[in-house]
Amino acid sequence: MRIAIIGSGPAGFYAAEALLKRTDTIVHVDMYDRLPTPYGLVRGGVAPDHQNIKAVTRVYEKTAARPTFRFLGNVCLGRDVTAEELRQHYHQIVYAVGNEADRRLGIPGEGIARCTPATVFIGWYNGHPDYRHAQIDLSVPRVAVAGNGNVAIDAARILLRAPAELEKTDLAEHALEALRNSRVREVFILGRRGPEQASFTPPELKELGEMEDVDPVVAPGELAGCAIPETAGN
Repeated sequence: MRIAIIGSGPAGFYAAEALLKRTDTIVHVDMYDRLPTPYGLVRGGVAPDHQNIKAVTRVYEKTAARPTFRFLGNVCLGRDVTAEELRQHYHQIVYAVGNEADRRLGIPGEGIARCTPATVFIGWYNGHPDYRHAQIDLSVPRVAVAGNGNVAIDAARILLRAPAELEKTDLAEHALEALRNSRVREVFILGRRGPEQASFTPPELKELGEMEDVDPVVAPGELAGCAIPETAGN
């Protein structure tokens, strides 16, 4: 059986591994990606100072090492090859392309200067080819991050990390140079919902308090009335 997988992120690799482990038939997998490199969001979306998360690529490398697996990068579906052409050579096509674009808010002023989607900012500091030349203005002292999930915490952490800390990561060189000269000193994380509904995980929040030269500030009044689980520690 010959299978084409479109997309080389986590979903694509887990699908490939499941197919290649089948014992009832021999499966050959060709994985296509429009970028020259694999791993999708693990490479272009995970924060560069979270190397433990990026270590999952070791699992993908084992899948890629199988003799019945091939990776074909720099191939864009619809431009370099069509779905109909793939159907002529494969028994099945698996689409694992994810969501490449951000969801816009549709509010007045969106898209003005110094208003940047997280997709662009994260892609910029991770060296994603689509955002290599994004214009990120770090000449201001204050930045507001709209949203209170892990992505928001990642953005705040990268903006506030000391250059010495960033140099230990695999941050893209152009972003590292810009962050060395950053004038950002305060970051405000703005959430539509309250603290109990925040979607970031406790370890992500805790990490902000362990950074050099960073003082997290929480208004006591914002926590009034919040239920604290009995199993919660300090």
